[in-house]
Amino acid sequence: MRIIGGIAAGKILQVPKGFGVRPTPDLVKQAIFNSLGPRIQEARVLDLFSGSGALGLESLSRGASQVLSVEKSSKHARWIKGNISKCGMPTHRHRMKTQDVFTLIPQLITLGERFDLIMADPPFGDKNRSQRSTSLSQKLLDLENMPSLLKPDGMFLLGHAKRDELSLTPWWVCRKTMKHGDSIFEFLTPAVAWQPTGDLAISAPSSKHSEL
Repeated sequence: MRIIGGIAAGKILQVPKGFGVRPTPDLVKQAIFNSLGPRIQEARVLDLFSGSGALGLESLSRGASQVLSVEKSSKHARWIKGNISKCGMPTHRHRMKTQDVFTLIPQLITLGERFDLIMADPPFGDKNRSQRSTSLSQKLLDLENMPSLLKPDGMFLLGHAKRDELSLTPWWVCRKTMKHGDSIFEFLTPAVAWQPTGDLAISAPSSKHSEL
């Protein structure tokens, strides 16, 4: 696993054996950041379920102004911080929260935190063809206040397994879907017309798909 682009391009990320995470594949990372283009530069990025730190560190390397990594495991968090130093990336542009994602999100909202990009590639959920998903990715989609963490032109990038069919909630619009093997990434933006207590029309999801 390595950094694909930016100031630390080519640097190998050190992940010990038995780390117990599923790093975002390099091919998927490359496609994601190619799609983001200059949007990543000077962006404030929230990296949820950081795991190996692959997405957050790639963001730092490509010019993000600040990355907040959220990872419940203290062991994983130590390796993320260690990789930032070893790769020669600016540590002052990185924050680490060793905390449960679903506990931290309302705290960030209360503090008035806003991000240009939210990235999340949680552990994959189970196959759910005949029932609504109970995966961590679906639970993130179900958080009605989640869009308030984004700036007006912000975007939420959400990973999930192909076998895990997600239900898009009314407060999100899907702008693009990227597929590679069993991995899928949804590019989401807040539904502008959505009001939690109203009956306003909701923007229809896009049908754009991209195969990697």
